Amino acid sequence: MKVEKISDFTVYRLSIYLRCLDHLAVTGVTTTSSKALAHQFQLNSAQIRKDLTSFGDFGIRGVGYKVDELRNRLRKILGLYNVHRVGIIGAGHLGMALADYHGFPSNPFQVVALFDRDPSRVGGKSPQGIPIFTLNELKSVVAREDIAIGVLCVPAEEAQEMAALVIDAGIQAILNFAPVRLNIESGVKVKTMDLSMSFESLSYFLARRQPEVS
Repeated sequence: MKVEKISDFTVYRLSIYLRCLDHLAVTGVTTTSSKALAHQFQLNSAQIRKDLTSFGDFGIRGVGYKVDELRNRLRKILGLYNVHRVGIIGAGHLGMALADYHGFPSNPFQVVALFDRDPSRVGGKSPQGIPIFTLNELKSVVAREDIAIGVLCVPAEEAQEMAALVIDAGIQAILNFAPVRLNIESGVKVKTMDLSMSFESLSYFLARRQPEVS
């Protein structure tokens, strides 16, 4: 299996499967099947089998999957047994909220620094004690703290410039919250979280709801 041939959609579904398995483990379920997963969590059993086959052999014919074993293998595939240190560019409301977010599963992602160009913010800390540095310190802090993921929480007009600074500092994985498509060099992975598109998707749903018949 060649990692470069695995699509982002497949990786996204692996995360969904892992959430489902975590739920089963908490409720005491020890074995499951693609059919059972699909039925309980509104998934597609054929898609589950196809996705898992991309990464090797899983489960036992006639028995299904051992929940803990499959959870461990998915966590390994997703790299969740490694600690990924995170730096956030932009110490505004969104950046601060993400810095102190505690919802990551088993905490493999650790925010260790914020960066901002506003002198009134630099030198301060998030409510949970994450320090705020100047952009001029980005490269040195990235190296010192071994930061692997950069998160852009900046206005759209600043995102391309900040992305270039992050890449120049040695970071090759970027989570972008700015509503703009970034022009990024090959070898750097970018995921864009466009809240506007999510709201527009909900708006599409609402716009097509049929009025209730009285």
